[in-house]
Amino acid sequence: MANANSTTFARPEIMLPESDTDSAIPLLLSAPLGNSLDLFELLDRCRHHADALLESDNHTERMALCGRLLAGLDVLRSALQAPLPPHLIDRLTTDAATPGHYRCPLATDSETLREYCAALTLLLLQHQQTAQQQESVTGLLSELISVLVTDLKAPRFVQTEAGLMMIGGEGGKGVH
Repeated sequence: MANANSTTFARPEIMLPESDTDSAIPLLLSAPLGNSLDLFELLDRCRHHADALLESDNHTERMALCGRLLAGLDVLRSALQAPLPPHLIDRLTTDAATPGHYRCPLATDSETLREYCAALTLLLLQHQQTAQQQESVTGLLSELISVLVTDLKAPRFVQTEAGLMMIGGEGGKGVH
């Protein structure tokens, strides 16, 4: 078990090498994707899969990465429908809000953006495109995953004297 002063991680399956994509892919493909992961962990896994997909030239690895990314996006669908746990609400809360500063530049909701990512992943799994088209679709998928991750990790709540409020004025919590 890891402690605060240790270099050993309590959950090594989620720690991926940053520099060597070749050694990261087998670890990434074996890392579990399930309902035990919170929203942020799922988002990080999806981002890692998309990044590895962008860097890989190996057809077998690309298909495996697409399959895992699609599975991650499917689990993400459930996570987006579930209430946010308190530890994520804390991470999504700020003391002061600048209206419009934290919102996604796209005019779509998180679930629609997730569906777009899943559709692009399915397109790549069909392998019916030219090499240039695959490169373009992979790049677009990677960009959309990044937008989704950035949007979902942006502050949603502001702590006021009246309590926790959604940025933009609505009350409540648990909204993605």
